[in-house]
This record gives sequence, C-alpha cells and structure tokens, in this order.
Amino acid sequence: MPRVPRPRSLAAQLFAMQVVLVALVVAGCAVFAYVTAHRQAEGAAQRQAEGTARAVAESPSVREAVRGPDPSRTLQPYAEKVQRATDVDFVTIMDTDGIRWTHPNPVNIGEEFLGHIKPALAGRTFHETYTGTLGPSVRVVTPIEDRGRIVGLVSAGITIEEITEQVREQLTALIGVAAAALALGGLGTYVVNARLRRHTHGMNAAELSQMHGYHQAALHAVREGLLMLDGQRRIALINDGARELLGLGDGAVGRGIAELGLPAPLTGALLATEPRVDEVHLTGDRVVVLNTSPVSGGERRGTVVTLRDHTELQALTGELNHERGFTQALRSQAHEAANRLHTVVSLIEMGRADEAVEFATAELELAQALTDQVVTSVGEPVLAALLLGKAAQANEHGVELVVSADSRMDDGLLPDSLPPRDLVTVLGNLIDNAVDAATGTRGGRVTVTARAADAELLLRVGDNGPGIPAGADVFRRGWSGKGPGRGIGLALVRQAVHRHCGSVEVTESAEGGAEFTVRLPLQ
Repeated sequence: MPRVPRPRSLAAQLFAMQVVLVALVVAGCAVFAYVTAHRQAEGAAQRQAEGTARAVAESPSVREAVRGPDPSRTLQPYAEKVQRATDVDFVTIMDTDGIRWTHPNPVNIGEEFLGHIKPALAGRTFHETYTGTLGPSVRVVTPIEDRGRIVGLVSAGITIEEITEQVREQLTALIGVAAAALALGGLGTYVVNARLRRHTHGMNAAELSQMHGYHQAALHAVREGLLMLDGQRRIALINDGARELLGLGDGAVGRGIAELGLPAPLTGALLATEPRVDEVHLTGDRVVVLNTSPVSGGERRGTVVTLRDHTELQALTGELNHERGFTQALRSQAHEAANRLHTVVSLIEMGRADEAVEFATAELELAQALTDQVVTSVGEPVLAALLLGKAAQANEHGVELVVSADSRMDDGLLPDSLPPRDLVTVLGNLIDNAVDAATGTRGGRVTVTARAADAELLLRVGDNGPGIPAGADVFRRGWSGKGPGRGIGLALVRQAVHRHCGSVEVTESAEGGAEFTVRLPLQ
C-alpha cells in the first residue's frame, strides 16, 4: 500500500510563502527602480539636450555664421566642439527649411533633417523621441532668432542606446542590492521559521487544529481544577473545575492572582516561586489541595496549578476523628466501669452490701443525670449524641462539659439545607478547641448552649481556659493555641458558617476564657 505523504509542517508552509513573498517584493522593487531610473535618465538627457541647444541657439557666433555665405564651414567645427564638451550625441544646426548645416557624420550635411520642426518655426522649443540617422534618440529643437526673425534651427540630442547603457550600469548595482536583500530576507525568514518550527514541534496546521480541539476537550473534561499562570502571575488559562473551586466567573482570564480576592494563604501559595505539593487551603466554602509547578525553560514563563476538592473528604475525616474520639472514650469508660464493677463485687464479698448498692447507685445517677440533661435540652439526635460523646471525651481530659440550662432545640427544627454533618463540624470543632484550652486548668469547665428560636440556631461554646491572645486571627488556616501551622478546625468552622450565610464571633467568656458564638439561619 503506497504511503500517504505527510502534509508539510506549518513552519515549512510559512517559510515557502514568506520566501515567495520576499522574492516578489524584491522583484517588484527592482522593476520599479529600473523603470524609475530609465525615466530619470530620459529626463536628464532631455534637460541636457535642451540646455545645449539653447546655448548654441543664443551664441552670437552662430548667428553671425548663419548670415554668412557658407554657414557649414564655420558651424561644423563649432558643433563638433560643443558636442564633445557637452557629452551629447549630436548637435545639428539647420536652416528654416530643415536643410542641415552640421551633422556628426559630415556626409549627411546638406540633407533634410529627419524630425519635426514646425513648433520650432513657430518660435517654441520642444522635445521629442524620434528615430533619425543615428537611431532612436531624445532630442530638443529650438529656434535661432536674429533681430526678431527665425533664421535657423538647432537640434541637440542623446540616443536611446546611450541612455540605456547608463541605466544598464545602474541596473548592475541594483541587481546586486536586490540579490543581497533577497538573501537577507531569506535568511531572516529561515531564522524566524526555525524558531516557529521549534515552538510548533514541526506540526502542520491540521495537526495544530486537532491538538487544540483535544486540548479544549481535555481541559473541560478534567474534573480537578487546572490553572495556568503567565510570568506576571496573570491567569492565562482556567478550566471549569478551577472556576467552581475558586468561585471565579467568566472574566477571570487575564486577571492577576492578587486581584481575585482569594484568602491570603491561598494567594501567597499561588504567587510563590517555589513548587507547592499537596498543600491544604480554604476558600470561601471549599477545602482544596493545591499543587504548583513552575514551567521550565530558562526565564520564568509561568506556573501550572492543580486543585483538588477535599471538602467532602475533610468533612469525613472530621467525622472519623470524632468517631475515633468516641471509641476511645467508650474504651476508657469500659475500663472505668470494670474498675467500678470490681469495687462493687469486692464490697459485696466483704459483706458490705449496703455500701456496694450506694456506690453503684451514685455512679448510675451521675451518668443518668448527664444523659437526661442532654436529651431533655437537645432533641436533635445528632447533636445530642455529639454532646454525650464529647462529654465523655472531656471527662477523660479532666474537663467537665456542661449543657446550659437555657439550651433548647427540639427534633425536626433543622431544615434540609443545614445538614447534620455541618453541625458536627461546627459544634464538634468548637468543643474540641474549648476542651483543649481548658485541659490542665484547675476545675476545667466547658459550657455549651444550643438553642433554636426566632428562625435562628444559636450555638455557644465557652471555657475557663487562658483565653485568646490579643490580636490573634483564630479563624486563619494554620492558627493553633498549641503553636503555629497546626490548626484547621476553627477555619473549617468559619467556612461552614459562611457556607450557610451565618456568623461566628469570639469574645471573652464570663469565666475568663474564650467564648465562640455561632448564629445560623433556619429558613
């Protein structure tokens, strides 16, 4: 089967077109220059011949010779002298009937002048191109006037052959310049197209068009966010996934990263010169994992950025951490329950049944009191289970978790737009943060309020810990009371609250610690 020839590359096609174009431009310029030079040479010859003819016609010696009996004897040598001095091909002096008195070829003296003389006989100097005894020439005819009468005529001219010879000498130089221009243009075109060939990787127009189609299809098919930044940190390309993750509109292309209003840590990561690998950042309502890679190639050409949505994964991770905490709390409670059971059994074996009943009843009443308080105040099962689990966890850290007396939230009040997962994220992280702050404090205590009223859900968590340092941005990604670069819980709280159009604020609690208040609309 014969092999189908591959179409020429785009660079090769452009090179051929540019070479032809340069050749046509140079040839056109050469033809134009030749025609212009020929016209200029004819004009110069005409002016030279006219000047010579007028000078001869106005010479007193010529007038005097015309009046003599034999004008040719005096005028022939004079005409030859003028012809040599002015570098014209002929100077012909004749009478008013056109009979020559002088001629470059003496044989033609006495013969009739070949050309027109009527305008000159009318007293006017004129020029024409005419074929005479010396061949085609550019000639000028002017009258000889003596005391107001025309007594003779003078014709001076330069042959076309002489003019062509002058132009031919100029043409030789012109051809050299045109050849140099063509060579220089060809070399420049080759250099430009060699660079174009490198940039297009030798592909032809159809292949480039096909690749662009693949590029657009792949760009919109990728669900992960993809950004391409140029050297000035402007968005050169963005796909649909990145627009959704960053909350950007259709006018993002061409804008600088600093103009997008993204959170400061995310903006700093996008503006950084070094690569970033799997960094977790928060947008208004998303948790994204960011990777950046500078475009190689000498000078800074830009950066490729990929974004992955980890919002759901982060929420599941938070739930898993809460479940793990519950499991550890249950394990500790089981161990503590075993210790208490051994105590009860030992008291019975010692014959102190009354004391065993009193000890077991007191422990049961304490646990039941906390359960009754939570269930009575908070009818929402997810929040109730969360509070009971967090109470057990707090107890393991030596912290007492108390549900305030004004807490009241019945089951079924939460709208579908406020999923329990987000409530677990908000309240769970606030309680964890408060327990951490109260741990190690004498009489550590965390107070939780959950109240639904006036179409608003109020969640308040306070502690008696050391409080918040002055000027601290507790909701910033990475802030932690245990040191920088660790905290994400409070940042997730603010993100979840923002997603549901709520508000969150931190103040000093009545017990001297921190108090976080979250308000979420229920409509």
